[in-house]
Amino acid sequence: MLTRNCLLLFLWFLIDEGSVSSSRPPSSPLGRSRTGREHARSLVGPMRNGAARFQRVKRGWVWNQFFVLEEYMGSDPQYVGKLHTDLDKGDSGVKYTLSGDGAGTIFTIDQTTGDIHALRSLDREEKPYYTLRAQAVDINTNRPLEPESEFVIKVQDINDNEPKFLEGPYKASVPEMSPVGTYVTQVTATDADDPTYGNSARVVYSILHGQPYFSVDPKTGVIKTALANMDREVKEQYQVLIQAKDMGGQLGGLAGTTTVNITLSDVNDNPPRFSKSFFHLRVPESSAVGSAVGRIKAHDLDIGKNAEVEYTIVPGDGGAMFDITTNEHNQEGIIILKRALDYETKKAYTFKVDASNAHLDPRFQSFGAFKDTATVKINVLDVDEPPVFNKPSYVMDVYEDTPAGTIIGAVTAQDLDASSSPVRYSIDWKSDLDSYFDIDPVEGTISTNELLDRENIAQHNISIVATKLNSPVLTSRVAVTVHVLDINEFPPELASPYETFVCENAKVGQVIQTFSAKDQDLPTAGQQFAFKSTKEDIKNKNFTIRDFGNNTAGIVTKRSGFRRRLQEIYFLPVVIEDNGYPPKSSTGTLTIRVCGCESDGSLLTCSAEAIFLPVGLSTGALVAILLCIIILLVIVVLYVGLRRQKKKETLMSSKEDIRDNVIHYDDEGGGEEDTHAFDMGTLRNPKVVKENLYRRDVKPEMKRGPKPPVSQDSADIRDFINQRLKEHDMDNSAPPYDSLATYAYEGDGSVAESLSSIESLAIDLEEDYDYLNEWGPRFKTLAGIFGEQSETQSDSTTMENTH
Repeated sequence: MLTRNCLLLFLWFLIDEGSVSSSRPPSSPLGRSRTGREHARSLVGPMRNGAARFQRVKRGWVWNQFFVLEEYMGSDPQYVGKLHTDLDKGDSGVKYTLSGDGAGTIFTIDQTTGDIHALRSLDREEKPYYTLRAQAVDINTNRPLEPESEFVIKVQDINDNEPKFLEGPYKASVPEMSPVGTYVTQVTATDADDPTYGNSARVVYSILHGQPYFSVDPKTGVIKTALANMDREVKEQYQVLIQAKDMGGQLGGLAGTTTVNITLSDVNDNPPRFSKSFFHLRVPESSAVGSAVGRIKAHDLDIGKNAEVEYTIVPGDGGAMFDITTNEHNQEGIIILKRALDYETKKAYTFKVDASNAHLDPRFQSFGAFKDTATVKINVLDVDEPPVFNKPSYVMDVYEDTPAGTIIGAVTAQDLDASSSPVRYSIDWKSDLDSYFDIDPVEGTISTNELLDRENIAQHNISIVATKLNSPVLTSRVAVTVHVLDINEFPPELASPYETFVCENAKVGQVIQTFSAKDQDLPTAGQQFAFKSTKEDIKNKNFTIRDFGNNTAGIVTKRSGFRRRLQEIYFLPVVIEDNGYPPKSSTGTLTIRVCGCESDGSLLTCSAEAIFLPVGLSTGALVAILLCIIILLVIVVLYVGLRRQKKKETLMSSKEDIRDNVIHYDDEGGGEEDTHAFDMGTLRNPKVVKENLYRRDVKPEMKRGPKPPVSQDSADIRDFINQRLKEHDMDNSAPPYDSLATYAYEGDGSVAESLSSIESLAIDLEEDYDYLNEWGPRFKTLAGIFGEQSETQSDSTTMENTH
């Protein structure tokens, strides 16, 4: 703003010298700011005689900034500065106003004198400066006498903030055995005071605790080692106290501290060492190969990968029998048996073992060899051992058609002890539940018990047990795998039912289908198939078979011009032969359909109706014809259904027909063998039924009596019928039309009298049943029954007459 005002003042002087001829008014004394700077400003003079005139006056007040001390603790408001304009004649005619940051709350101005005061204590770290605007106005008219001017009040800093370590406490590490001056870490403290004013924010670092091991740079805060060859194995953790002090470290400055925890990281400066130089171990001769014989350990004072130990057996006595590995968890050396031990052969082994670090540090190799050596002696203990097979496992092959009792192999075991006991063999029954195999207990030869079928079980896994004769508790086992080899039992066949088509526009020599074969015999990996045409089909003029030699073949056209009109389907026989011994072959038939195709060979249609349609019909025409056919079929089906419905309605009345309904029943009796058919007697009075129960398959034996006349007006029948009529009339579920129900009494006027069987028990017992013999063989049994009874009754009647 100062530069701009100066430029405006300079331009005004140039304009005034060239164009303004009026006399200058008397200059007023300049207001002086707190900084002692003085400036001038211009005002436009009043208009005279209708013409504008410029009047140059000195600027009444211009300033840059005021200062106020922070953290003021006085009882009175702190004086900041004074505003004054040359237009103020001291007659209290000018009023000063203040606006902007903190105006009225933090800062106040005396409207008459222009004195500015701070009402409360200020903190530079909270707000370093305040921007305000001041203006001088006429006290009577409130008309501005001067344009509004902007100024800044800065808060002057004091040392009221101590340095702070924002990232503390710190953690750092440095390798052990490091030289003096090795960088460890750097600490940084920040001071909230103004770094541009005085030494309030000038920080100096020092070490309060941690000497003589470490030092700190007073300006940068970098911590370095101050003592050489610090050993982690002696002391691993260090705690260093760092101080940061402002005012350049002078007396009266404020200080802050932080803690730095420094760890010495490990380096490989210690070799492994055995706790003793001689190790004595014992191992039974029956120990399995690969089992652990014993453990030894070399200790290393380092940690992590620097303490990893590698063990090696020095070539010598035990190098071929034993091996040694390192346990990664506890760095022990595990001695492992490489070969089987035999007490009768050798009773003790002695060898040396070296222990060395896996990761060496070349800086410390000058201290000496980073390894240690110990002697190991292993004594072999004698054990009564079970028999030992000469192989860990056995594999035998046998063809599936091998006759029962054929020897397929043998196992051998022997007693290696000094007693050399005989060995007996047996098959673990759990591994051969179906007893497919047998073994000679002395010789160990294995033979088959029955014919084997590869398709049922392709591999048998049996376990052979060897037992010492003089110590049966000592046994050993060996696994025997018997592979059942396949014989060529099944002929090959087509891999799938292929759906083949040939285009009408197919060319000569075109492969229209590729096919393959399959065989149920195993293994499938080595199967080879050959394809060829049958002898009868060699002269086929339409298609031929081409064998590609990779278990696939193709159908090749021998001519062109196939037409569906002439022949729609062709059958092509193919002979498939495998490479088994003896070779098997079969003949399959491929069905080839003639289809219409695009010019690029894509399929259009193979439908049968296209054969009978004239050439040139479009797809739309074909669809229209099919729709017509379907519509005609639907009409025919509907017509037939209506005709059948009409026929049914002629036999039975509709639901709206209120006439009597006659219900027809077509149930037939069971003939002469049906002795439990429906009994018409149930239509009679229930009381009569209970009183007269007779067998229907035997001619009733009743005494002769006069035939009772049929009552036309029987009271019980009339009551029975009336009761049933009332029941029907009161039945709400009965249909809304009349029904004809018969109750054994047909009413008056019947020429044939009653047709029911109620009165059948009262018929003449002397009726002749010979006519039943004329009805055929189906009534022969019935005729015999009634014929015998008729003769018996005739005889009895004759005897009575005789008496």
